[in-house]
Amino acid sequence: MSGALPLEGVRVLDLTRLLPGPFASLVLADLGARVDKVEDTGAGDYLRVAPPLVGDTSGLFLALNRNKRSICLDLKKQSARAALLRMVDRYDVVFEQFRPGVLERLGLGHAALLARNPRLVVCALTGYGQDGPLAARAGHDLNYLGRAGVLGMQGPAGAPPQVPGFQLADVGGGLWSVIGILAALHERARTGKGSVVDVAMVEASMGFASTGFGQLFAGHAPSRGDEPLTGGLALYGTYATKDGKYVTLGALEPKFWMAFCAGVGLEADLSALVPGPHQQALRERLRGIFAARTRAEWEAFGREHDCCLEPVLEPGELRDDDHLRAREVFFTMDSPWGPLDQLRTPLTPRGAEHAPPPRQGEHTDSILREAGLDDAAIAAMKAEGAAR
Repeated sequence: MSGALPLEGVRVLDLTRLLPGPFASLVLADLGARVDKVEDTGAGDYLRVAPPLVGDTSGLFLALNRNKRSICLDLKKQSARAALLRMVDRYDVVFEQFRPGVLERLGLGHAALLARNPRLVVCALTGYGQDGPLAARAGHDLNYLGRAGVLGMQGPAGAPPQVPGFQLADVGGGLWSVIGILAALHERARTGKGSVVDVAMVEASMGFASTGFGQLFAGHAPSRGDEPLTGGLALYGTYATKDGKYVTLGALEPKFWMAFCAGVGLEADLSALVPGPHQQALRERLRGIFAARTRAEWEAFGREHDCCLEPVLEPGELRDDDHLRAREVFFTMDSPWGPLDQLRTPLTPRGAEHAPPPRQGEHTDSILREAGLDDAAIAAMKAEGAAR
């Protein structure tokens, strides 16, 4: 791919690990930002060893950390903290995911970083935000979804909310971090001043449930599993097929419902678009209709009738999907681990060249030299265990 990427020249010092922050910095790196990943001198990013492994490294880590460099520092040691402050001079963004107060106790709090580099954008991604009664509390994606009320809108009715098959709060927090960083860089271009971006994963997940909150604000508390988009309409749901697979039907508008009904020979009763007790009988009828054909037959039906009907694909089928292949959603890159399958984010430029994920501490010397440390100082840091 020719030409500069949109964020070329933007330098990001990434102190995050696991999923939320690394997903955000992956997006930034794919857009051309120089992302330098700070790992501790022990295990580094814990995600490196999360199964399943590709060789000696987690496939999850390899999926999130292309186009980044890695430096290992023990920030509990004074020389490493001093080195980090020197490094901050050369960066546009510091991205951190510690609980509030951790960096402050190390002498690397937001105020100290901005004092060192007033043009710096500091993005702090946490579960509950930088203030409030829960700011210091530990949590994971499911906890954040529960606190946000998002999980409380999920069905089925009369049973515990189902655990989602994806990390909504984590990835949502990462995406809002990208937006916040880009907005802060734009503001800096106008004012010349840096700022702190405070992203809480609880709040980041709430926007995904905007329809439910819109109902709540209108005086209608959403009924879990019974609202139009959460299970209350038979024409908006999933159904088993003859061959034990599944399809989705999302015929919310009258024209799509009528198209579906015409295709299967069902009377197009528009009361199907309104929640109520009658939905159960309709749901049972649709179950029988869908069970009469295979998933492939329903996929062909959806192509013919354009009624918002699509198959439920299994993850292993996605590489062979004609649409995803045409969109170049998957690509393979060379790496020390051999050919690596990768997922292109919606903003990743097609055809761009990518650097493989880094080995832990692979770029420690280079990054410290760029900060002005000479070989003797780097050797001394390594000797005391402050760098690796």
